[in-house]
Amino acid sequence: MAVNNQKWWKDAVIYQIYPKSFQDSNGDGIGDIPGIISRLDYLKDLGIDAVWLSPVYCSPQDDNGYDISDYQDIDPMFGTLEDMERLIREAKERGIRIIMDLVLNHTSDEHRWFREAKKGKDNPYHDYYVWRDGEEGVLPNDMKASFGGPAWEWVPELKQYYFHQFSVKQPDLNWENPKVRRELYDMILWWMDKGVGGFRLDVIDQVAKEPDRKITSNGPRLHEFIREMSRETFQKGDLITVGEAWGANTENAKLYSNPDGSEFSMVFQFEHSMMDQQEGKEKWDLAPLPFVKLKKCLAKWQNSLYQTGWNSLFWDNHDLPRIVSRWGDDGKYRKESAKMLAAVLHGMQGTPYIYQGEELGMTNIRFTDISEYRDIETLNVYRERLEEGYPKDEVMRSVYAKSRDNARTPMQWNGEKNAGFTDGTPWIAVNPNYVEINAAKEQKDPDSVYCFYRALTHLRKEHPVFVDGKFQLLLPEDEHIFAYTRTDDDSEMLVCANFTGEAAACPLDGKWKDAQMLLHNYKEELGEVLKPYEAAILIRRREL
Repeated sequence: MAVNNQKWWKDAVIYQIYPKSFQDSNGDGIGDIPGIISRLDYLKDLGIDAVWLSPVYCSPQDDNGYDISDYQDIDPMFGTLEDMERLIREAKERGIRIIMDLVLNHTSDEHRWFREAKKGKDNPYHDYYVWRDGEEGVLPNDMKASFGGPAWEWVPELKQYYFHQFSVKQPDLNWENPKVRRELYDMILWWMDKGVGGFRLDVIDQVAKEPDRKITSNGPRLHEFIREMSRETFQKGDLITVGEAWGANTENAKLYSNPDGSEFSMVFQFEHSMMDQQEGKEKWDLAPLPFVKLKKCLAKWQNSLYQTGWNSLFWDNHDLPRIVSRWGDDGKYRKESAKMLAAVLHGMQGTPYIYQGEELGMTNIRFTDISEYRDIETLNVYRERLEEGYPKDEVMRSVYAKSRDNARTPMQWNGEKNAGFTDGTPWIAVNPNYVEINAAKEQKDPDSVYCFYRALTHLRKEHPVFVDGKFQLLLPEDEHIFAYTRTDDDSEMLVCANFTGEAAACPLDGKWKDAQMLLHNYKEELGEVLKPYEAAILIRRREL
């Protein structure tokens, strides 16, 4: 068995691109692959090792490309297969690998397999999906789909229901059928031959579903299936693989990211990202961030996976709001808080992910009217909550805080028209603060959020303690300070950060007085009282 002890993905920094909003090259208002190619030098300057590309496959776009109709072709909206091959090639020339986003739990209902499956129960593709006999109006059970409504859809010509955990246009694949698995493995090998550097596996913890027992995530055969896939595909190359698992806990994460390489390189888990909502409620039911609880959650993951697994580090992605607006201060202390959040995240053990624009301190959007939003989830919740009697102001407050469109407004490249994203009309409006917050401006300013992120990406390569050091949380009950150490055989590193907009005491052990300052987000010297959102990373040789 290939053992994943290669270090490249452990000291790597990964950048997520949401292609629709990154860079438009042809003036149609939609970002595309040639646009990404034109920005590769920007990513190289930032110090990025790999790009996680949200889906660019052929898709009816019912769920932003996560409904794939052809795994082995590119949607014309984004370009051609030749463009994709060129992106892989040109990225590689700059030392950047391309990580494809793979959706293996379901396809689009417009995929060739599903069109065949609907032709009859004796069709060889029928068993590629999950069907149950029944009668119209009498559902196999009361399971609900994540996007609303029942998880079963009636097909009159077959007198059967098919199962879908997400949109009705996203029928679930039947992983119990070995032919399905073989088709998927062959497709993965095809992309590996094209030179991709890895895969991010969307909702992979749901492929072993057993709907008759109402099991969706963590089904009994899940790890058997993942180990088979890894053996048949990933272990045949030097890849980075990350499994998205909303149902992950610290125990099964050790299976997903076993150092023996039997499953994935690392796991995406979301426990920390659901903390600012009312317990037992939806993400729209806002609650203050329980800061002490957040620290203990992150510490638990750091200590549980130490030498037994590997974590992904992230604040932002295409489904989450902008972190500087969420847990920082996107007004007076935007730069300071964006840098603080970066220092806290990148100092931990795991592979850090930067979501496009995070490195600029891009902020949430506040559209004045709901008609300006594009996200289907946002539009649905707005309608549903008004119907349920919620006041409009309260609904909009939730939208401003948690809409996925916060992360999807166009990348802010410069202060020119449409922030340099497109010459045409952008598919979603640009955040008006692009004149102030943009890449061109920040690249020239040594004190910018961008330059702070660039320094962080380089520090990971220079100091092994970022990769290997053991984590220890300091001041666990402190309501203002997030401080921890990382220790390996040679060095000890301290990250201390004020997570609030008020000055806060951070009593440091005397041994840090003569430590080397690696990074600091204020020009003034570090003292025992931290300024609002002040953060510093220090390192010292370990006394043996």
